[in-house]
Order: sequence, then C-alpha cells, then structure tokens
Amino acid sequence: MVICIYQIMPGPTTHCSSNSMEMQWKIMARGDRDRLSDLPDAILLYILSMLGEGKEVVRTSVLSQRWQFLWKSVSVSLNFGVPDYPYDERTKKKILVFVASINRELHYWRSCEKIKAFRVFPVKYKEYLVKDYDFWVYFAMKVANVEEFTLKFCIINFPDCAYKFPQFAYKNTLLKNLVLGSCQLNPSGSVTWTSLVSLSIGHLKLTYNTLEKILSGCPNLESLELDSVLGISRLEISSVKLRKLIILNDENDCYSQWHDEDTHPLEIFAPYIENLVLSGFLYNEIRLQQSNVASLVTAVLHFNVDFIEFEDEEEKLEKEFRYLKELLLSVGHVENLELGPLCIELGQTAIMLPILELRGWRSPPSGCKFLKLNATLKHLDFAGICSFVQSSSDLETLVIDWNNHKPIDRLLSYTKEVEQSRRFEAHKNCSLLHLKVIKIINFHGKLSGNDLVL
Repeated sequence: MVICIYQIMPGPTTHCSSNSMEMQWKIMARGDRDRLSDLPDAILLYILSMLGEGKEVVRTSVLSQRWQFLWKSVSVSLNFGVPDYPYDERTKKKILVFVASINRELHYWRSCEKIKAFRVFPVKYKEYLVKDYDFWVYFAMKVANVEEFTLKFCIINFPDCAYKFPQFAYKNTLLKNLVLGSCQLNPSGSVTWTSLVSLSIGHLKLTYNTLEKILSGCPNLESLELDSVLGISRLEISSVKLRKLIILNDENDCYSQWHDEDTHPLEIFAPYIENLVLSGFLYNEIRLQQSNVASLVTAVLHFNVDFIEFEDEEEKLEKEFRYLKELLLSVGHVENLELGPLCIELGQTAIMLPILELRGWRSPPSGCKFLKLNATLKHLDFAGICSFVQSSSDLETLVIDWNNHKPIDRLLSYTKEVEQSRRFEAHKNCSLLHLKVIKIINFHGKLSGNDLVL
C-alpha cells in the first residue's frame, strides 16, 4: 500500500531517479519501523488533506515528531455549527460556552498556514456578543485571509435588529465566496471585493444604492443569490461576468411580518444573465421581459405566490393567471426550463396550465430544448401539459417529477365532467415526435393500466 501511495507522485513513468529508488529501498527495508513517516512532505500533506475535518488533521500531530507540525501546512476548512440541544432550553451561560469554544479554537488555528474556508452558524444575534462576531469576521478576512466565509444566524431577527457587518470587512482582495445571513449591510465607503466570484446574502433589507455599491465592488462576480431580501424594487446587473442569479424567499412567520411594508414588484434588468432561479414564497411580483434577460439559457421557476393586495379570491386568481402568462412569455427563448409549484393555495404550476388551457389559452411559442415539470399526469394535467409541450417545437427532453403533489380537486369547478373528458381525448393522441427523451421520476405505483404514462 505504501508503494502505491508513493507512485502517485508526478514524474517519469518508466525510469526513476537514483534518489527516488534509494527512498523506495529504505521504505521497504524497514520492516518494523514507521515507514509512513519516511514519505516526502508532499505525499504526507496530500494524505492529511484527505481527512477533511480540521480537528482530525491536528490530531495527527501526536503520531510522532515527524508529524508534529505538518498539520500547519495543510489547507483546512473550519466549520462551527449549532450545538445539538434545542434553543428554547439554552441559557446565556450555554451560549457563552459555545462562543468561547469557537474563540479558543481560532486562537490555535492562527498558526495554520492556509485556512481555505471558515463557516460559522450562530444560533441568534445577541447584542452582548457583537465583539465576538466582529472577531470571527476579522479572523476570517484579515488573519486567515480565507477564500470562503460564511456567517449565517440560524434564527432570524428583524432586519433592523440584525448584526451589522463591520466596515473593515468591505475591503478584501482575496475572498472568493461570501455567504451572509441575517446581517445588516451598509458600507460607508466603497466596497473592494475584487476576487469575489460568488455572493449570497439573505434575510435583510437593502436599498438600491447599497446593492449597487456592493455589486460595483465585485468586478469578477459570477453568481449572486438574494435570499429573502427586502427593500429593492429594481435589480440592475450590467456586469458581463455575472451569469447566475438566484432569488429565494422563505415562507417564514417572521419574514411574513416584514412584507407588509415591502410589496413593490421587483423588476430585473440583467441582459447578460444565463442562469436564473426563482424559488420560494413570493409576496409580490418579479417582473421579467425577454429584452431584459436576452442571454438567458436556463430558467428555474419553482415558487409559490400570494398576491395579498387582493381580498377577493376571483380577482386574486385572475391576477395569478395573468402573471403566469407574462412569466412564461418572458422565458420563452430559453433552452432549459423547469416549472415548479406556482402556488394558488393548494395548486401547482401544472394545475394552472390546464386551467388556462380549459379557458382557451394557448402557450406562447417556446424555444426550450429541455423541459422539467413538477406535476402528476391526471386527466386535467395532461391537457395543459400537452398544450405547453406542443408549443415547444425544439423540445428534445421532457422530465416529469411526480413527487410531492396533492390532489387537484379544485380544478373540477372550472369545467363539467363531459368537457374534461372531451379535452383529455382531444390531447390524448397529440403528436410529440420532436421529443427524443421522456423521463418520469419519483413515480410511485404500477405502470400497468396507466395509459397516461404508457
């Protein structure tokens, strides 16, 4: 085994240098001695890097004098998660013990030559721990100069009561990936995150000017994730390097108390974005136009929606229909499209499609080559889905995810049983000759007797 490990070192495959041959001979000649420790540093460091956890790497220092300081040269990732006991049982003392344990470990890790990532997940923001939070940020961005830093509070505070990201942290030229959750961002000066390629910020309020300042300080940013971010009604991305945009919204009791003050639609202007993901629970519209996302290749629309300004259910339903039609039109040029639950209470995207079809609506022409639908193929689903698929003349692959879908009894109120059967029969033998692959996943039950599947 030792010889095999040694042979992974780069070098000529047919001839060994005299030094290499001598080292191999020494290793094999020592029958009862520590042959592993005689391997070159490069191989030992490679072995240590495979251990993953930083603590496991440090433990190897007790093996022998040869191993005592090797761990300091290994690139490690530090992860500090939430303790196992429930939050409501925690006392201030337990929280302080948890924080002190992190600070104590960071003290020892200061001598490590390379800390690649530092991730910490405090339970909840506490004002009396601000100095400790600041110390963690300082350690990550000024002492260890990590490439990846994550600071996410597990229990969400109101935005005005969240942790204020320190001003010194807006200047860093080495950081590549940054994830911040429930932190206030308000840089007083310019932002200098020149190496940052991925930014994820969540559960906070931002102004348009603040977000613009942050993005202008990230000239090499490739991916932006906004998770439950309030306060902005316009998102303008002009960078040619930023190609992926993810917008998430949590269905969170705390978050739902904020949205009353922020029900403005969000307009997106991102002409160079290639990958767009909209996911979660929306309290307002996200407006897209093809001309504003002209480079879009992949769109994932996997969200629920609730237009709270409409008290009348019929008015709300009509609004949701109009919104779905506008949304499908705005992504009609993408090559890869995934449609998830677009919620009408207990409804789904694949339920809205058949309702629209029953009303005589026809899907706009689509250029997608890959389509994924989260739906079941009930009679009414089939008519709407088939209508949508037929409008995609370039479609090559259709994937239907059968998982976690509830009954669609609500649709029965939109048409009589005779009309349902007639429309199903009209679409049952629709031509799908342009398809090359049809894939059904998460299907539970027997295929026999299910003519919709067969």
